[in-house]
Amino acid sequence: MIDVHETDFLAITVVAAVAALTVAVLPRHVAPPVVVLELLLGILIGPDVLDLAQSDGFTTFFSNLGLGMLFFFAGYEIDFERIRGRPLMLAGLGWLVSVALAYGIGGVLAAAGIVLSLLYTGSAMATTAIGTLIPVLRDAGEMPTKFGTYLLAAGAAGEFLPILLVTLILSGQNPAHESLILLAFIALAVAVAVISVRSLGRGWQLVERTLETSSQAAIRVFVVLVFGLAALASELGLDILLGGFAAGIITRLALRGREVEVLESKLTAVGFGFLIPFFFVTSGVDFDLDSLLSSAGALLKVPLFLALFLIVRGAPALLLYRGVLAARERVALAFFLATELPLVVAITTIAVEQGHMRSSTAAALVGAAILSTLIYPFVGLALRRRDRKEPEVDGALPTPATP
Repeated sequence: MIDVHETDFLAITVVAAVAALTVAVLPRHVAPPVVVLELLLGILIGPDVLDLAQSDGFTTFFSNLGLGMLFFFAGYEIDFERIRGRPLMLAGLGWLVSVALAYGIGGVLAAAGIVLSLLYTGSAMATTAIGTLIPVLRDAGEMPTKFGTYLLAAGAAGEFLPILLVTLILSGQNPAHESLILLAFIALAVAVAVISVRSLGRGWQLVERTLETSSQAAIRVFVVLVFGLAALASELGLDILLGGFAAGIITRLALRGREVEVLESKLTAVGFGFLIPFFFVTSGVDFDLDSLLSSAGALLKVPLFLALFLIVRGAPALLLYRGVLAARERVALAFFLATELPLVVAITTIAVEQGHMRSSTAAALVGAAILSTLIYPFVGLALRRRDRKEPEVDGALPTPATP
């Protein structure tokens, strides 16, 4: 049985509401991403500050559901027809460059005794929080633009490929065994995708009619898909992030060519209105502030990692996109791609549990990720606002299969 502490649950839901209301009343150009406020307020009510809430089995359960929904939306936003060709090729190449940079820098830090493991530290730096950025980009009108296409592809690579890295290498299991399990999961996910596409094609009108009724069958079906694949991934020993991400991709494929504005609105309400804030607030509650404040060295790691995020993820954007994006667009892309958070939390948690990372280093990485989510999107949006003063041709890109 899971012990339920109603006051902890209430404190987390109140903080989530306060964060949303604060962002709503602030002018858009100064309002921080709501996830940053959720994290900061989570730290405030956590045991290291006001001690109004603690993480327990019940809140962790909802936090995991929120994490699954967050990666569902990350997968759902990936339109492979739109990003195929050059955007996807550059995205994959850029991530490989980022990994090489991250492991090289991680090796230097490990040799200097600043970190314990170049593998875990480097892997955490080579990520992008595209699931966190999507609401920001959507609100700014960036999703349908040419810039948005390249950012979406690069962000998808920076989130999906690290998930595979976590699954196959960082989990501490046998990589060959994990690869076989991953292939089994992919086969099952493909089967689910085929069944979903065919079933929805035949019964879409029936499902669509429930969107305005109390049964809400369509929403319930997709929630089952998200949590079902997350549970399957967990049962197979894989990370639930992979299940949520796969569910998002399957949903995108199943809904292709249909008017889904109402459905998307309701799914967004379920995810970002309740479950996803639970993940971010609970992550704030779990944040080890005492370890971060334990020494000046630990604190100095925060600006160090913040700068390294920009180097690791930003350098490929500046170098590889010269033929497709203008100089200021590449700089904006670099700042967006250097925005990191959920996978940093996941990777540092695994590393600390397995003894490959100090608690102070994990806290510094997460602290830098919080700052990156607070600072870098603002910089990217400011650069994009200057660019978008001039008309831009957007929509689907004529993306050739080869550069």
